[in-house]
Amino acid sequence: MGSLRFEVLKSDGHARRGRIQLPHGVVETPTFMPVGTNANVKLVTPHVLKENNVQIILSNAFHLYLKPGLDVIRHFNGLHEFMRWDKPILTDSGGFQVFSLKRGQKITDDGVWIMSPLDGSKHFITPELSMEIQATLGSDIVMAFDYCADPKDGYEESKKSVKLTTKWAKRSLEHLRHISNQAIFGIIQGAVYEDLREMSLNEIAQMEFDGFAMGGLSVGEPREETIKMVEFLGPKMPADKPRYFMGGGSPDLLVDLVANGVDMFDSVFPTRVARHGLAVTWNGKFNIRSARYKYDKTPIDENCNCYACQNFSKGYIRHLFDRQEVLGQMLLTIHDIHFLMEFGEKLRESLENGTFETFRGGIKEAYEKGSGS
Repeated sequence: MGSLRFEVLKSDGHARRGRIQLPHGVVETPTFMPVGTNANVKLVTPHVLKENNVQIILSNAFHLYLKPGLDVIRHFNGLHEFMRWDKPILTDSGGFQVFSLKRGQKITDDGVWIMSPLDGSKHFITPELSMEIQATLGSDIVMAFDYCADPKDGYEESKKSVKLTTKWAKRSLEHLRHISNQAIFGIIQGAVYEDLREMSLNEIAQMEFDGFAMGGLSVGEPREETIKMVEFLGPKMPADKPRYFMGGGSPDLLVDLVANGVDMFDSVFPTRVARHGLAVTWNGKFNIRSARYKYDKTPIDENCNCYACQNFSKGYIRHLFDRQEVLGQMLLTIHDIHFLMEFGEKLRESLENGTFETFRGGIKEAYEKGSGS
């Protein structure tokens, strides 16, 4: 097994309050992971992430393989030193790029030909190469190489993705164990088909992974389909290992994931919506660019302790967006990340004191309501 220890501290139904010990620190779960695809979380420094209690971030193996390249990463002794982040990192294997980068792509039993979005060059990514990349990066948690099928491609393509994901999971696990003692998670595929999800779970769960992930959800299917699959799959995943949902960020989704046994989730949600003017709060979300905030002297959230809320008004931040000043995006990104981290803390507290369902209901009500201010 890899260098990961996990314990469930308390349960509330299927929901779990846990703790993951990793080489670069302890992660209290459930936890949200901001995405730093290119060795940075957009518009914020590692110092800001630490100030706002971020425990672990996600980065992307395929994109870092392209730029800056493994020679640069080796020169800096790994990703942590390169980006000056000394807390845990999880790296995505590049499997999602099989879903997102279709142009020039060719899938074989051995691996995938993927065209670089940077210069059009072609790269043959295999499970073994993905493990080599992630070992060079030195991430705390490695993801097995998988095939994430587009749900629009139908049942047969989804079945093919399950079969390839199982083959590649075995190869990923075997190769990583030869070159590194990093923790590695297996990924369960199967799109929105219960029989395929069950098949994938049964095959992947037999392998000696350190944790397990639900892949291929939240990729364009209706929210109801996402929840249906999570309800079906979550409680069936191995109970003694961390459970990771790949791609969840909105608070009203996260409470449903946790209710079904999920411990970890990642998304570009807080940073992406912030760059478009959307603030997330305990009362829902609202767009700071609205004219109603032009003369508003109050902060985004009067009860928030983030740098943006402690120092600036809605009126000022709206002005920055109106003038297309990047500072507006930076301040709102700080707030939205801070909120997701505070949300995680309150979520864990609710699991500790037995009030999770009340907490969940409050979040669902606030986000169904719409405007947060």
